[in-house]
Amino acid sequence: MEIFDSHCHLDDERFEGDLENVFARMGEFEVKYCLCPGSDLPSSRRVIALAQEHPFIWAAAGVHPHEAKDVPEDYLGQLREMLAMPRVQALGEIGLDYYYDLSPRDVQMKVMDEQLQLALETDKPVIFHIRDAHGDMADYLRSLAHRPRGIIHCFTGSAEMAKVYVKMGFYISFSGSLTFKKAPNLWEAAKVIPPERLLVETDSPYLAPEPRRGRRNEPGYTRYVLEKLAALKEMDTEELAAVTTENARKIYGIA
Repeated sequence: MEIFDSHCHLDDERFEGDLENVFARMGEFEVKYCLCPGSDLPSSRRVIALAQEHPFIWAAAGVHPHEAKDVPEDYLGQLREMLAMPRVQALGEIGLDYYYDLSPRDVQMKVMDEQLQLALETDKPVIFHIRDAHGDMADYLRSLAHRPRGIIHCFTGSAEMAKVYVKMGFYISFSGSLTFKKAPNLWEAAKVIPPERLLVETDSPYLAPEPRRGRRNEPGYTRYVLEKLAALKEMDTEELAAVTTENARKIYGIA
């Protein structure tokens, strides 16, 4: 079995000095691949370096909505350079976060739109972070003359919202939240998404799944997300692993 963690933050300081152990546990859990997105320019450079050091890691570069208020004037030029580097497969993570509102909402929207246009220009898929902002995000995406390919990462919306994104052509990625005991909305969403549009992720070091909840998350624990998703979809775990891994390779352009 080969599992692909479609979204993890291995550059996070909580992994410092422990990556070799993390990689070993990935093998134990049959998680063979992962992609690490950036959240700002420095983190994007860090994950690119990681991807260029390890053949089972790929990277994305982008500015998270939390960091939108602090982008330098030339940030798009820097991102353009990064997107041209080997093993950089996507632009992200970008989007809207109305839960924390660490950047003004108009700034979040502006920086997201600028990066999305860069994704279209460079023909890269987009990794979207959306928290408490599905209405505005859906309206924005509908307004676009041209939409990029992309992933709704760490999906937390309703079944109806999932259908909207799938109809727009996006992939939906589930994290450890899917395994939580009080997540019936996510369970219902998972049931209505076609297997060919599903991805699994950890978003580690955040959102450790049951039975590891409350600890540092890591890519190996993608297996728990996969097993829960397989149960909800009434699919064989190995079959769903093959499907979600192929989906990740397809959207990220990995041969």
